[in-house]
Amino acid sequence: MKKIKNLIVGAGLSGAILAERIADEKKENILVIDKRNHIGGNCFDYLDKNGILIHKYGPHVFHTNFEEVWNYLSKFTKWNYFFLKPRALIDGIKATLPFNLNTLYQVFPKSMAENFEKKLIEKFGYNVKIPILELKRKDDDLKFLANYIYENVFLNYTKKQWGLKPEEIDENVTARVPIYISRDDRYFQDKYQGIPLNGYTKMVENILNNSLIEISLNTDFRDVKNEIDYEKLFFTGAIDEFFDYEFGELPYRSLNFDIQEKEVEYYQETAVINYPNNYDFTRICEHKYFLNQKSNKTVISIEYSEKFVLGENERYYPIENPKNKNLYEKYLKYSKSLKNVYFLGRLGDYKYYNMDLTVDRALNFFENQIK
Repeated sequence: MKKIKNLIVGAGLSGAILAERIADEKKENILVIDKRNHIGGNCFDYLDKNGILIHKYGPHVFHTNFEEVWNYLSKFTKWNYFFLKPRALIDGIKATLPFNLNTLYQVFPKSMAENFEKKLIEKFGYNVKIPILELKRKDDDLKFLANYIYENVFLNYTKKQWGLKPEEIDENVTARVPIYISRDDRYFQDKYQGIPLNGYTKMVENILNNSLIEISLNTDFRDVKNEIDYEKLFFTGAIDEFFDYEFGELPYRSLNFDIQEKEVEYYQETAVINYPNNYDFTRICEHKYFLNQKSNKTVISIEYSEKFVLGENERYYPIENPKNKNLYEKYLKYSKSLKNVYFLGRLGDYKYYNMDLTVDRALNFFENQIK
């Protein structure tokens, strides 16, 4: 039986950062295992034959207002400073997303756009973000605009992405794409934004580059848990899977990517274009934009959202609503009975984390519970 001080399940951001902190600060040995054949989790990227860095599991743009998070990752990578400026196909027009004052003038006649702009600023102010469900609840002369945005930007996209209507999921999820009363076309307004200059995989490789850290890929915890004698276990996989679905499965949405090489220099005008109402897919990503790579060919990912089915696809997004949160709380309470077993990360916490919150969670977890 293999003996190890710390066993970490999952070589994504959560597992890698926790391993680095334990190795660097506590000088203890760590075994990191992952059932996939690569490190980096859903941030994994790779160079294709054209020299284009491909985000295998969909576009990942790092953004944060946490200086300590940015500074921590900057020890392991240099950055390509990048602002995501996606578009959405609305009434046949590739318009600015999130829906902002510029979008008004792209989809409405000038006189209507001017009227809506004036009313929005009078009612809410400038540089203000309004969740669509909040705007839709307003019973005033902006009702037409609220219904237009809801039906053309949110309703069908949410149905495709989540399999639910906007009202059926946690409002924090729909609030991630607010109405922005501004002319700022950036998708995020965080102080720090960028993409690792040599890719996320290389950054995670640098994080894990410590002689005290051993990595074992293609290794499922369920297959080896009785072969490893560990003092502490840090589990970043699905908490319901750990407990063999004692209380039932936690629901997730999954994704499927159709990655295609195109014999053109550029396929679309920007890195990401959303399709709320057309086609069965949700968006198309063109990868060469992220690092401004040059090639006479390009690579796109056409992204489809689908239900997570155990054994058939991967977990991506926890479906956060009261029923599912209650189920997660059962597992969390149950986990407290285990000694020296900890859960964290998107799957362990059943949280829809942005990358910076994943990093912040791992750093704070180490400081508060392990150090």
